[in-house]
Amino acid sequence: MGRLTQATGRTPAEVMFAADEASRGLGIELVEHGEGTAVLRMTVTPAMVNGHRIAHGGFLFLLADSAFACACNSHGPVTVAAGADIVFVAPAHEGDVLVARAEERSRYGRSGIYDVSVRRGEELIAEFRGRSRSVRAGGGGHATGAGEGGRGARADAPGRGRRDDTARETPGTTTKESR
Repeated sequence: MGRLTQATGRTPAEVMFAADEASRGLGIELVEHGEGTAVLRMTVTPAMVNGHRIAHGGFLFLLADSAFACACNSHGPVTVAAGADIVFVAPAHEGDVLVARAEERSRYGRSGIYDVSVRRGEELIAEFRGRSRSVRAGGGGHATGAGEGGRGARADAPGRGRRDDTARETPGTTTKESR
């Protein structure tokens, strides 16, 4: 189990997963987690099956990405995805119980590399690799894994200005950026 946060008595991965409506809404469960690791489980429902009667790849990606998010957020700082890719190895079908196991491969500076294997029992369904980036304190973003890493201008990049975070969208309003 990962380190506990002072405010909640829960690990950073537990706090982040508790706020992850997308994953929990699909019935994904956080089975176990530790420093740089996480195991999540999902049952393929009829709503997750595509026109070929196999699990839609987007749901497999979401399961793997959620495991990645829990693993890369296990260390404490808010961490988002800087990029990710997946290789589909075998089809999954309605009723299959899939398990995604995420493991940290490397952490360097504010970046990390994580591998996630998605399996049905012993059979490999997909392999996912995620690249993470910790958000600087006060830097915003969200910790779902499928995040905002890489979005916005770097203050130290030549010819670029600092991102203006002062104009945030509010539900029911229209901003220049949202048109």
